[in-house]
Amino acid sequence: MASKDKILEFLESNKHTYISGEAMAATLGLSRNAIWKAINELRKAGYEIEAMRNKGYRLASGSDIISIQGILAHLQNPAMVHPENIHIFEELDSTNKKAKELAIAGNEHGTLVLAKSQTLGKGRRDHNFYSPKGGIYMSIILSPEKIPTLDKDALTTYTGNAVCDAIEELCAVRPRIKPINDLFIENRKICGILTESGIEYETDLVQWLVIGIGINFDSDVSKFPSDLQDIVGSLYAPGQAEITKNQLIAKIYEKLLAWGKS
Repeated sequence: MASKDKILEFLESNKHTYISGEAMAATLGLSRNAIWKAINELRKAGYEIEAMRNKGYRLASGSDIISIQGILAHLQNPAMVHPENIHIFEELDSTNKKAKELAIAGNEHGTLVLAKSQTLGKGRRDHNFYSPKGGIYMSIILSPEKIPTLDKDALTTYTGNAVCDAIEELCAVRPRIKPINDLFIENRKICGILTESGIEYETDLVQWLVIGIGINFDSDVSKFPSDLQDIVGSLYAPGQAEITKNQLIAKIYEKLLAWGKS
């Protein structure tokens, strides 16, 4: 792992605490100069890193950039995840499409695809899913032998409940599932779920599953198409989030990976 990635994960894990450069260097086995260079690299990449004399550095509370290190920092058991299985993109046409390509290429159970925006996001029956920046757009590859059922409705229902549980635990509000793939808060849609699969033609055996989740996290609903503004909502207003996207992604991710293990 590169020095800046080590430091980013460390800062994410201690987000509300100032850590001195000396303490970081000793903990991570890096030189003070390496710490200083990495902090500058992270700032150039857009991370807000506060510095206070005699206290050290910390990530600003409003810093919310989706990253592998940020996700790992919020997993209860980071060892359960291989960092190389998390793929993050600035923009994709569809995270489900990318995840399906990776599944066909042989990527393993638990592979996660994230995009900060989508240009061709879709829901059930090819309905468009508007996906601007401010949302969480994630798709996960699941192997049939690693989950307890292949029933389509059960897959979507489990995912919906996992997302509801994660939101309730972190945001103190529980969405309502409108059968079976949309989540609502106060009668406004904040999340859509799409499950897709790859089936072997000759045997009808399911080879892989991809579950896509799109959440309006701190989206500016006023900028959505006019025909959506009365029906969609967002977990938070822009700039008002009390948690980070990385926290919610990590919580949902670990709940999906835990399916069938209890």
